[in-house]
Amino acid sequence: MAAMGSGKPDTDEVLFECRGRLGVITLNRPRAVNALTAGMASAMLEQLRLWAGDDTVEAVLVRGSGERGLCAGGDIVAIYRDMLDGGNATAAFWAEEYTLNSLISNYPKPYVAFMDGLVLGGGVGISAHGSVRIVTERTRLGMPETTIGFVPDVGGTLLLSRAPGEAGTHAALTGAHLNAADAVFLGFADSFVPSAKLADLAKALESEPVDSAVARFAEEAPPSGLAGQAWIDACYAGTDAEEIVRRLRAFDGQAQEEAAKAAEAIAAKSPTAVKVTLESLRRVKGLSLEKALEQEYRVGLRFVAGPDFREGIRAQVVDKDFAPDWQPATLAEVSDEDVESYFAPLGNRELILSKEHNNV
Repeated sequence: MAAMGSGKPDTDEVLFECRGRLGVITLNRPRAVNALTAGMASAMLEQLRLWAGDDTVEAVLVRGSGERGLCAGGDIVAIYRDMLDGGNATAAFWAEEYTLNSLISNYPKPYVAFMDGLVLGGGVGISAHGSVRIVTERTRLGMPETTIGFVPDVGGTLLLSRAPGEAGTHAALTGAHLNAADAVFLGFADSFVPSAKLADLAKALESEPVDSAVARFAEEAPPSGLAGQAWIDACYAGTDAEEIVRRLRAFDGQAQEEAAKAAEAIAAKSPTAVKVTLESLRRVKGLSLEKALEQEYRVGLRFVAGPDFREGIRAQVVDKDFAPDWQPATLAEVSDEDVESYFAPLGNRELILSKEHNNV
């Protein structure tokens, strides 16, 4: 999930320049860990469309300013305030942002993302759909939406559904932060480059073909702790969230402690968000990114209208009491009919995306 903000492009908060053959996008809100605003998304969308038709630009690089990360998602307090006012600005922003995510996925030129530091929510949307995704030893990636009573969006459900085995389900339901090795294993990233070498790689991209430049700086990523974890596949199979938690709590093996921690993490999340997230992951399998984004938009607007998204932001960010009052309070109280209602058509509010929609 990413932030809202003014619909007018804030070009001081996202910078564009051409360096040799390379178009460079720099998210420029370091104090906010480069959280996206609606203006930033609009500006990126406009500039990427221009560069797509510019023969002097052969590749694009997106990176974050400062030392803390590419993008830590967004200003969820702004979304909270908008929800109290009806949520119309949030709906408009997501439509723009998801169009940007689709454009990045279908971009006709190499799109390189430096996924250094924090890469959360909307930061995943502007990086993990690119064609060349670079992580470092500092990468902390995640889709932590269930913590605030929401579901993964910006195409995150599709990415998580494509992960090996049930590792994506584990990441989605627990909202865990992932390191570089995990990001590569799950399919969110392609190559590992030490953070100290990113500046040199960026310089090389100004004049060299992307593949050869990346190959020159890339190193073997360390092994992921998620790889080869049979307990994850065994515990997270199926569509019953209550059964998943039961299996995690009952797991008796070498990973017993890890499984128990996962169960407690899921139990602390919004029960509605957990169940709708799980259903989203199952329904999105085999869909295109555009159809996945349309589903996420439909589900997201239902969360804007419901109680848990607001309550999650209140507890985690506004009041910071970290004691959300989820409604309903338990997984057992969230019925199949409740879950199904989040996927019902929106009528004339539907988001319709296609590859052709981006006009590149």
